[in-house]
Order: sequence, then structure tokens, then C-alpha cells
Amino acid sequence: MTTGDAARTQLRRGVLEHCVLALLQSGERYGYDLVSELSGAGLLASEGTLYPLLSRLRRDELVESAWRESPSGPPRRYYALTDSGRAALDSFRHSWAQFAGSVDQLLQKGA
Repeated sequence: MTTGDAARTQLRRGVLEHCVLALLQSGERYGYDLVSELSGAGLLASEGTLYPLLSRLRRDELVESAWRESPSGPPRRYYALTDSGRAALDSFRHSWAQFAGSVDQLLQKGA
């Protein structure tokens, strides 16, 4: 693994939770839908990473879930953002803007 790959992996780990919360902000989604969107954005290396994260987010009461019948197969578990999840996402957005701005400034100095 190159240094760039290791850095990308660490960045993904650090932001994945909040990216999930951001995806749920627009409405409830089921697990595979989240996997598809996160994978398409290059933020999820493996499907096996997401489900333990969703379980932790449920335990932390940042998301809630409910089983729903599916017209095309077995029931699906849908996840939705809670008020605590919205607050956590808002806090992260503020922190991320400050953090990204600081990193960008330092990277520009080195250019």
C-alpha cells in the first residue's frame, strides 16, 4: 500500500460515519442503497464495513431503523436520521469546514 492509499483509507475511516448521516438527511434509506452510494463515491471499500457502523449509529441513537416489506424480495431494514443524528451532522459540518480550510491553507503554502 502506498502512502497515498494509506492516507485515503484513514480519511475514509474518519468521515464515513458522517457521510452516512449526510445521506440519511434527505430521508430514510436501506442498507444496500447506502452501500451503493458510498461505493460509487469511493468512500466504501467493503460492504462489510457499513453494517457494523450502522449498528453503532443505532446504539448511539444517531439513527433509527425499521423493517419494511420489499416489493422485490425479502424485507429491508430502513435507516433514518434522529434529532441527535442531525445535531451530530451539523456539528461535523462546522468542524469539517474549519478543518478543511486549515489543511487547504497549509497545502497551498507548500505548493
